[in-house]
Amino acid sequence: MSREQVSARLKMPVRVIDALESDDWAVIGAPVFVRGQLRSYARLMRIDLEADLVQAQVGPVAPPELVSHSHIPRYRHLLEQGTRRAVYIAITAVIAVPVWLATHPHLSNDPQVESLDVPASLSEASPPEPAAPPQRTPLIASMGTMRGAPAQRQSAPALSLAFEGESWVQVFAPDGSSLEKGLLDAGDRRTYDKGDVGRIVLGNTSAVKVLSAGEPVDLAPFSRANVARFTLSSDGSLAPVVD
Repeated sequence: MSREQVSARLKMPVRVIDALESDDWAVIGAPVFVRGQLRSYARLMRIDLEADLVQAQVGPVAPPELVSHSHIPRYRHLLEQGTRRAVYIAITAVIAVPVWLATHPHLSNDPQVESLDVPASLSEASPPEPAAPPQRTPLIASMGTMRGAPAQRQSAPALSLAFEGESWVQVFAPDGSSLEKGLLDAGDRRTYDKGDVGRIVLGNTSAVKVLSAGEPVDLAPFSRANVARFTLSSDGSLAPVVD
């Protein structure tokens, strides 16, 4: 076989085959590589190589000398520890000293204690007369934009709403604008005159009692799903809302 064929069979470079055949093993590398490549070459050529011959020719395999590159001298280790501690101390001082300076005046000042004793001149004087309590105007809380309770009327209003439970109410003016809306509780009452409102929406109609000119009104003709929608005409009569 040619050297190229041997190189292809052993999968070695041609220069390695030349070095093996010319006994120039130094160019191959370490003895461990030479010994392995020499055995492969002899196995391919069916040559019986004695172990002693290979050992004598190639030389023993010596373990490589290990050189430590991570050894740190003791003085350098102590120097690094001291530097780190100094940095920690400096950082702590930079943070703690301004805080201490900022809080020290507050901690060192003595609290001013005022005496609660009444001077004799003031104790002998007659106590001032209590001032009359200021007149307070009563306030009415509302969950919506509901108007305040109307003033008392001589005659029955055109429409009166008495709430026996919670009900949602929305009142529209004759021109379609919203006058008031909100959630009313049991005990609330609303009254309207002719021409004040145009359309009214009541939720939970079972909890609302409607009076027209003082007479009870049946909301069944105006209700759907417990919600009543009706209009108040100029003469005070109620009519269903036409969609």
